[in-house]
Amino acid sequence: MNSKVEETPSLLRQRDQFVPRGLVTAHPLVIDRAQGSELWDVDGKRYLDFVGGIGVLNIGHNHPKVVAAVQAQLQKISHACFQVVAYKPYLDLAQRLCQMIGGQHAYKAAFFTSGAEAVENAVKIARAHTSRSAVIAFRGGFHGRTLLGTTLTGMSQPYKQNFGPFAPEVFHTPYPNAYRGVTSEMALQALDELLATQVAPERVAAIIIEPVQGDGGFLSAPVEFLQGLRALTEKHGIVLILDEIQTGFGRTGKWFGFQHAGIQPDLVTVAKSLAGGLPLSGVVGKAEIMDAPLPGGLGGTYGGNALSCAAALAVIEAYEQEHLLARGEALGERLRQGLLRLQARYPQIGDVRGSGFMLAMELIKNDEARTPDADLNQRLIDEARVGGLLVIKCGVYRNVMRFLAPLVTSEAQIDEALQILEGALTRVLN
Repeated sequence: MNSKVEETPSLLRQRDQFVPRGLVTAHPLVIDRAQGSELWDVDGKRYLDFVGGIGVLNIGHNHPKVVAAVQAQLQKISHACFQVVAYKPYLDLAQRLCQMIGGQHAYKAAFFTSGAEAVENAVKIARAHTSRSAVIAFRGGFHGRTLLGTTLTGMSQPYKQNFGPFAPEVFHTPYPNAYRGVTSEMALQALDELLATQVAPERVAAIIIEPVQGDGGFLSAPVEFLQGLRALTEKHGIVLILDEIQTGFGRTGKWFGFQHAGIQPDLVTVAKSLAGGLPLSGVVGKAEIMDAPLPGGLGGTYGGNALSCAAALAVIEAYEQEHLLARGEALGERLRQGLLRLQARYPQIGDVRGSGFMLAMELIKNDEARTPDADLNQRLIDEARVGGLLVIKCGVYRNVMRFLAPLVTSEAQIDEALQILEGALTRVLN
């Protein structure tokens, strides 16, 4: 008989007493430690982590290169504020990202703390460059929880609630969704209509888009759509911002999602997996656009923290030395094939989609309308946790299960996750 007293119930009571209900925790767990693609809770139970801090841990938990880089940097300087004095990790990381995104073209980079902060600064930079104010975003998009981030986000719940009034001059337009019959042509026509009826092109500073919508349901923008968007923005002098906060750093099989379409954006926002779990975000873009704000217009106390920059440089090195881009593609194909096999058995899995190792399945009612089934999705998520697999939901209707396992996940762990998911489906649907 196990005499160990479980710590989880008392810690969850502590959470309920001292943490507001608005801050949701997807799983009723308290984690003690983690390594690679695995977590252990305070009671010692092991879980496969296919959430990765919501796309933050593409490199996996506690990667040795990241740990060593942070430890070494901690012996030198942890924080000085780049607005006071410069330091080498910031400069080296800016150079690496500009080369990765801009190639031989003149690019510059500025670092911040959160993804929302990167988005806000990208909009500021675009407005400074164009002397225009309007911004166009997409339905189903997610761009953060600040006032402007929430306004740009194309979902009403849970993000907007009664938090308004929201930022002015933000417009939304449909995003392609093949499963629901929204083609690239239809989405581009809707954008043309918006420009003709709601906001003139010469008033638009920027269009911001995720190459694969993250919280919106893992919808991939088709190549022809991104290429059409690039042509339209160039025609009207609109800054094209690619929000790569969730898609960046190998999640889709390339460094960045926009690279699948062969386009060159004006600005790119990065965060999440950039620094292997440490808080760091950035805006990387064409030099003439990045230089638009006057001195003092950009900044932030913790932006580009030395520890985070050192971690990010280690992340890039690990990707290159361990060939993680190719590994992510191979793992993604293994997971995709497994999900397709489950879809063939269960009609409630309406769609399996995504790009690279950024995959999801949409849960529906077994009817002709393919009605979104958020309740089924939640029950499956709960059952998967019982079996030792952590996943979370997304989608406008919260009926999509997303998979964001680290790129260091093993083939055996992919197979184990699929087995756990199959067991959850069997228990819930049979």
